[in-house]
Amino acid sequence: MTDTSTAEGEKTRPAADRGGPGTPAARRWPRSRHGTRPDVVPVRHWGRTAGAVVVVLVLLGMLYGLATNPNLKWSVVGEYLFNGDVLNGLLQTLEMTVVAMVFALALAVVIGVMRTSQSKVISGFAAGWVFLFRGVPLIVLLIFIGNLGLFFKKITVGIPFTSLDLWSAPVGSVVTPFVASVIGLAAAGSGYMAEIVRAGLLSVGRGQHEAAKALGLDTGRTLRHVVLPQALRIIIPPLGNEFIGMLKASAIVSVIAGGDLLTVTQGLSSVNFRTIEMLMVATIWYLLVIVVYSVAQFYLERRTAER
Repeated sequence: MTDTSTAEGEKTRPAADRGGPGTPAARRWPRSRHGTRPDVVPVRHWGRTAGAVVVVLVLLGMLYGLATNPNLKWSVVGEYLFNGDVLNGLLQTLEMTVVAMVFALALAVVIGVMRTSQSKVISGFAAGWVFLFRGVPLIVLLIFIGNLGLFFKKITVGIPFTSLDLWSAPVGSVVTPFVASVIGLAAAGSGYMAEIVRAGLLSVGRGQHEAAKALGLDTGRTLRHVVLPQALRIIIPPLGNEFIGMLKASAIVSVIAGGDLLTVTQGLSSVNFRTIEMLMVATIWYLLVIVVYSVAQFYLERRTAER
C-alpha cells in the first residue's frame, strides 16, 4: 500500500480539481496577471455618473450665467469688496456674533442644567425659557428690544419694593442698536443651545454620576469634572452649526440699524443704486468667514472626538 504526502497528492490531483487552465474553476474565476488571486471587476454605477455630470453642468451653467450677466457689474463688486465701511461692518458683525455666542452659551449651560434639575419649579422655569425664545421669531424679538425706550424711560438698579435707587440711566443710552442686537441674538440662541446642552448632559450614563458620588464628589464638582468634559463631545458639533446660524442671523439686525455688514451694504446701495452688487459683496464676506470657521471647527471636533 502506497502512502503519499500532501504535497505529492497536490501534484497527482487531476487538473479539473486543481482549477487548471481550461477547467470549469478557471472559467468561473479568471486568474490575475500574477496568477495568485482572481481579478475583481468593480460594479459600474451609470446612474451615479450621469447624476454627477448633470450636477457639474448645472453648476457651470449657474457660474457662467453670473459671470456673463450684463446687469451684474463685477467691477463694482471688486471696488466695494475691501471698502473701509464694508470692512468696518464686517468687523462689527464678527464682534456682535462672538459676544452674542458667548452670552448665549453661558445662558444655555445654565438653562440646560436647570432643565435636568429634580425641582419642578427650576425645570419648569427652564422649560418656559426654551419655549419662549424658541417660539418668538428673531426679527420680532429684535424689534421689541430695539424699541424698549417706548415702554421704559429709564433702567434702574435698586432695592426692590423701596424707593432707593443704586443706579439709573436712560434706556436709549444703554440699549444701543449694538447692545439690542447682542441681547436679541443671545436670547434667541440660548433657547436652542440649551436643548443641545441638555442632550449632551443626558448622554452621559448614570454610572458616571454614581462613580463620582462614590468618590465623594458633590453635584457641582461632578458636573464640572465628570459630566461636562464627556458631554462636550456631543455638544460641540451642533454648537458649531449654531455659531454659523447666528452669524447669518446677524444680518436680521439690519431692521434696527445694528451697524452690521448687511446694514452697511444696504446703506451703500442707497447711494450708488447697485443693490445686487452690494448684496454680492455681503454674500462673499459671509461665505469667506464661514469657510474659515468651518476649517477651525473641523480640527476642534477632531481634538474632542472619542479616540
